[in-house]
Formats: sequence, C-alpha cells, structure tokens
Amino acid sequence: MTRVRTAWTASYPDPIRVAADDPVTLTGREDFWHGYRWLWAIAPDGRQGWVPDDLIVEGRATRNYSAAELTCTMGEALIRIETRHGWALCQNAAGQVGWVPLQNLSNVADVDPR
Repeated sequence: MTRVRTAWTASYPDPIRVAADDPVTLTGREDFWHGYRWLWAIAPDGRQGWVPDDLIVEGRATRNYSAAELTCTMGEALIRIETRHGWALCQNAAGQVGWVPLQNLSNVADVDPR
C-alpha cells in the first residue's frame, strides 16, 4: 500500500496500448524523464504515445503494455502493482488501474527495479 503525496491528473485521454509481440513503429522521437529513456511509438491500431525503451525489441512489443495513467488525489491510498522507469502501476479503491509518477507517491523505494 502506498499513499499519494502529490495529486496526479492523467495526461492522455486515449493512451497507447500494445499486446506482447504486436508490431510497433518507433518514430525516432525520444525523451529522458528522470533518468529513464522513453520512445514515441505507434501501435497497430494507430494510437501513439511514450513507451519504456525496453518494451520494443526488433520492432515488436516484448509484453502487454498500456500507458494509461491514474488520476489520483493527495492522501489517496493505492495498491502498487509494478514499478518501472520512474512510474508505479497502481490500483485505487474503485478498481481503476494506471500509472502514477513515483515522485508523487510516498513509501516508495528509491530503487526502480526493471
């Protein structure tokens, strides 16, 4: 269990989603966010968005991934499911799941296992 230290609002209304082994087009656009490399990608359904640099190998997704973010409020309790690239995949009390930046959460380890 972790608590939201700083509220977060989801950035994208229709985020990129891919299934393991889906072909993914990389545009060459990249960003370094809090020490992690992110790549701008296009999914087979045409959705675009940032993906972790280790998600795509030889033009294919290595696992299922959704860039859906979780809007949350300060003090809200969340269940942390996964941590990667400076973000935590969390579930709220209503059952909604999405990514929240680690910097917005309390009780989060300083080390980001990948």
